[in-house]
Amino acid sequence: MKKNKQTVLMKSCNKYIFLLALFSFTGFFAQEKIDSIIKLDTEGFREVLVQVNNLYISGQPQKKGLDKLKSLGVTTIVNLRTNGEMSNRDIVPYDEAAYIDSLGMKYVHIPLGGKENPYTPEALTEFNEVIEKAEGKVLLHCTVAWRASHLWTAYLVKYKGIDIDNAIELGKQINLGTLPLEKFLNKRITLKNN
Repeated sequence: MKKNKQTVLMKSCNKYIFLLALFSFTGFFAQEKIDSIIKLDTEGFREVLVQVNNLYISGQPQKKGLDKLKSLGVTTIVNLRTNGEMSNRDIVPYDEAAYIDSLGMKYVHIPLGGKENPYTPEALTEFNEVIEKAEGKVLLHCTVAWRASHLWTAYLVKYKGIDIDNAIELGKQINLGTLPLEKFLNKRITLKNN
């Protein structure tokens, strides 16, 4: 009789542990909750500034834009512009990396664009690692938030479990814009998950 109670208790514990593990496992792959994409005043930024949870996405920031973000708790800046763009003082009139350093913020450069800086899974992995290690809010930027919107959309799919159709719709709310394929075909493309 005592052995029977122990067996029943063990089976109950095993079921509980299995269910706990199952819920933990399925929760791991749950979709990221995007509270909302908040469009902010673009003063100090080129064309776009939005906030999505603890991430800001923008066009090229000016110094006063970076000052504003520091006061909002941003600790890490991820720049997707190429070296050629960033070193041309007609395009960016200040040394962004040096200014960010002077503010005590972390600067991460993941140049994307052109043959020398192709869009790669490694760039997406690097961005994910930056997000995971950030000790505060993050700004992701490029020129007008187009590259940034594409990278963020890919991040949502690969690392946050959001299906590609929904991720694209979220990206378009920032500056993903029309997909190049849509421009070539002059019609909206709707992706279907397989």
